[in-house]
Amino acid sequence: MSLRRVFLLFVPLLIGSVLAPGENTPPPRITRQTRQEIVRAFNSELVYIRSPFPMGKTGLKLKNGVITPSGPELQQKMALWGPAAKPGDQARITDIVIKDDHIHFEFNGGPVKKQKWYQHIQVGGSGGSTPIAPSDSNANARGSFVDLCFDKYVPEMTGPELKQLLRPVFDFDSKSPVDAYLETVPPKIRDAIKAHQVLVGMNRDMVLYSKGRPPKKIRERADEVEFEEWIYGDPPKDVDFVRLVGDEVVRVETMKVNGQKVIRTEKEVDLGEAALAQKQQERPINAPTLRRPGEEMPDGHPAGGINGNGPVTGPQQTDPKGNPVPNLV
Repeated sequence: MSLRRVFLLFVPLLIGSVLAPGENTPPPRITRQTRQEIVRAFNSELVYIRSPFPMGKTGLKLKNGVITPSGPELQQKMALWGPAAKPGDQARITDIVIKDDHIHFEFNGGPVKKQKWYQHIQVGGSGGSTPIAPSDSNANARGSFVDLCFDKYVPEMTGPELKQLLRPVFDFDSKSPVDAYLETVPPKIRDAIKAHQVLVGMNRDMVLYSKGRPPKKIRERADEVEFEEWIYGDPPKDVDFVRLVGDEVVRVETMKVNGQKVIRTEKEVDLGEAALAQKQQERPINAPTLRRPGEEMPDGHPAGGINGNGPVTGPQQTDPKGNPVPNLV
């Protein structure tokens, strides 16, 4: 076969493979219109928190479904600075800023903000002192933020896709704090909370969601270890004594009506292993993809969302009392 024939045979195939759209075609950059619609649709949206957020200037970063900081580092920040929000808490998105490679979401006013230097200046007189400039209403904000990060740039996406990307930290669909919290725990703990049972190894929040606030608390010390005893129930009904050391349940004692005493001290759930198993069971989050107008979404509905043909719509939202509110996304 001559060189000329080889050239004429393979060059068109090469050009066709380059020009033909493939599955690995990266999505385009986010458009100005989509930016505006994201800010308009998600700003002031009520959500439920799915991940702990520490107080202070450091929020969370979310990329490819992975939250940082996490694990012991996140727990250390929570212990040091206290929580800005915990799983199951309701929050309101208060600011959205779209940068080159990430989207910045603040909730509940964002982290603690410092006042400007001129807001500390006051003018004194016979009637007292008055600041020369009004103080910032967000100066004492106690919220936090999350940065949704991408590899090189923020891509074009739909409203449902953005909600799915934010799901590790924000729940847009739950109807109550309990529903939102139950989505963040493994099945064994979820079943125990629904049955109002306490398992050895649970933390304080899990006990509160399972049994509510204890009517009685006792603080004691035994073998150089300080603990709290949370007491639920009164005779002639069963009485539960839940012992906590730090943030962990180490002992559950139940006094039955018939006088029988049941004591459990062996750990029934390991939160570290349970969290890892829960993470492995969760469906992986797909990155946003480029869709042509009219293409079908994974659930079989036409692409509406932010970059589809239809308006930015979503499931009917309700307030904490169950009353319907206008849909934003």
